[in-house]
Amino acid sequence: VQLQASGGGLVQAGESLRLSCSASGRPFTAMGWFRQALGKEREFVSSIWWNNGVTYYGDSVKGQFTTSRHRAEFTVDLQMNRLKPEDTAVYYCAATQVPLEYDRNWSSPGLYDYWGQGTLVTVSS
Repeated sequence: VQLQASGGGLVQAGESLRLSCSASGRPFTAMGWFRQALGKEREFVSSIWWNNGVTYYGDSVKGQFTTSRHRAEFTVDLQMNRLKPEDTAVYYCAATQVPLEYDRNWSSPGLYDYWGQGTLVTVSS
């Protein structure tokens, strides 16, 4: 699976930004978004099941970010609202082919075998 993330940029606090990840190659079962701020560990943002759109969110972005899929275009979006300086990070999309089960730890980076190149989001105060 090849992934290409796009949509990053510089915004002011309180503004919104939409990231997009396009997928090609092999089929996948779910796609996740992760982020990594400078000097910090990679953090789970969201995950979405490709077949029926079941979603999971990290605690720090619940109610602020929304992920959605567009099956015809093979893309997954991350809508980020009310952005804060602490949302500044490189955002990565990642895909997995594991079977869909509710009790999997969808927030674990190790679950995802395919990663995009990352897109930088900078939120100024």
